[in-house]
Amino acid sequence: MKKEILILLCVSLLIFGCNAQDNSNTKLSDTSTVANEPAPLVDPSKILSGGPGKGGIGKDRGIPALAKENIKFVTVQEANKWIEDNALVGAVTYKGEKRVYPLQILVWHEIVNDHVGKDPLLVTYCPLCGSVIAYKPMITIEGKEIESRFGTSGKLYNSNLIMYDEETETYWQQIDGKAIQGPLVGQELVEVTIDTVRWDEWSKAHPDSKVLSQETGMSRNYGRDPYPSYYESSHLIFPVENSDDSVHPKDVIFGIEVNGVHKAYREKDISGKFEDTVNNVKITVEKKSDGTVSFTSSDKEFVKERDFWFAWYAFHPNTQLYEK
Repeated sequence: MKKEILILLCVSLLIFGCNAQDNSNTKLSDTSTVANEPAPLVDPSKILSGGPGKGGIGKDRGIPALAKENIKFVTVQEANKWIEDNALVGAVTYKGEKRVYPLQILVWHEIVNDHVGKDPLLVTYCPLCGSVIAYKPMITIEGKEIESRFGTSGKLYNSNLIMYDEETETYWQQIDGKAIQGPLVGQELVEVTIDTVRWDEWSKAHPDSKVLSQETGMSRNYGRDPYPSYYESSHLIFPVENSDDSVHPKDVIFGIEVNGVHKAYREKDISGKFEDTVNNVKITVEKKSDGTVSFTSSDKEFVKERDFWFAWYAFHPNTQLYEK
C-alpha cells in the first residue's frame, strides 16, 4: 500500500516537472501569522505541500492556471475529434452561454480564469478530490468588491486544492470556497452551478456549446491522465482530518447545504426524479438526459458539489447520507 502511494506521488511530481519544495516567495507559505492579519481558519501545520510549487497564472510555472492568454474555444464538432464519448467534462450554462471544460485539460491546470461576456467565471478542479467547482471570482478589499484571478498555491488541506488570489495571495479552499489564511480570511466565494458529465450525453443535448481548446500555449499531454490508478483505489495520497469508511472513499457523491445542514447523495443512487427532505425542506432531485443533476425546492435551486465521498466528509463530518 505504502509503495503504491509513493509511486503515485512520485509520478505526479515527475509529470509536472516540479520540486517538492515551494519556492514561491509568498508570505502566506509561512506557518507564522503576518502582523494585523486575521487568525487562519486552518492550523498552518495542516497545510501540506502537494509537490509542485506555486503555480503561475497564464504563465507556465508549477501547475499553471489558465488565463485570458491561454483560453480559446472550439465547436462541439471540432472537439469530437479529440474527446472520447465517455470522457468527463465540466459543463456550465452561465449568462445564457453553454461552456465545456474537458477534465483532460483541467487535470493539468486545475484553474481556469474565464469570462463570459464581461462576467468573470472561475472554474476549478481538484483531481485528488474529483471536484469540479465554479465560482464568481469576486473578493472584497477595504470594502470594495473587485474581480481577481486565481492560481494554484501548491498546497493542500484535507487532500484538497488550495488556491490563491492574485491581489492579496490569500489562501482559498477549493471545496466550499472559503478564505482560510491571509488578509481575506473569513470571506467566501459565491458558487456557480456546474456539472461534471459524460461528453456524449452533454454534446448531443447541447451541440451549440463552446468547448475549451487544447491550444493553451502550454506543452501538456492532454488526453493522458497523470493519476491513472488513483480514482478507483481506496488509498489516499494525503491525510484528511475526518474520515468515514462506511462508503468507499472514492465513491462520487453530490453534496448540498440546506440552511446549515449538509447532505450527500451517491451518484449511483440518483436516477430519474425523486423527492427527499433535508432540514424540513422538500427537495426534488433529478438526473436529466444530458447528465446534469439538479436539487430544487419550490422556490430555489441548490448549488451542489460533486466530490469523492472522502473529500466531502473531510469538510462536512456531520453530513447526512441519503439512503435509497
